[in-house]
Amino acid sequence: MNEFAASSGVLQPDLSQQSAETAESMLAFVRQGRVLAADCPSRVVLNHVCSRWGVLVLVVLRSGMHRFSEIRRKIGGVSEKMLAQTLQHLEHDGFVSRKSLPVVPPHVQYRLTPMGEEVALQVETLATWIETNLPSIMQAREASNAAQNTPE
Repeated sequence: MNEFAASSGVLQPDLSQQSAETAESMLAFVRQGRVLAADCPSRVVLNHVCSRWGVLVLVVLRSGMHRFSEIRRKIGGVSEKMLAQTLQHLEHDGFVSRKSLPVVPPHVQYRLTPMGEEVALQVETLATWIETNLPSIMQAREASNAAQNTPE
């Protein structure tokens, strides 16, 4: 395979090829079941990203920078404690950046990092699919509930 690509007559590393190879090797890694192993560190990250509030925070932040109170208003039902904890986890994982403004009362703004943009796009795609297919999902749930309540 060619490891270099010509750009303006200059040979440079072919990063698109490297990215494709990296993605393929990561996919192979996941398919080998490493993510299924109890000690796999990706499980913690998956928990943060795919948690009840993590998904919603990532979707909200896709539209840009928001203050804590704005995020809380947009996500119905989230407590202040759970939102703070979720934002801390996502910041620790490198998906969210936090900016404190030196004003009284203090203002804190949150935005997605470039890596956060990537994961938020994936999560938003999943959330959109669920919203689109919600009627079928609800119908399946009703059928399942009816079957469980039917004596054999």
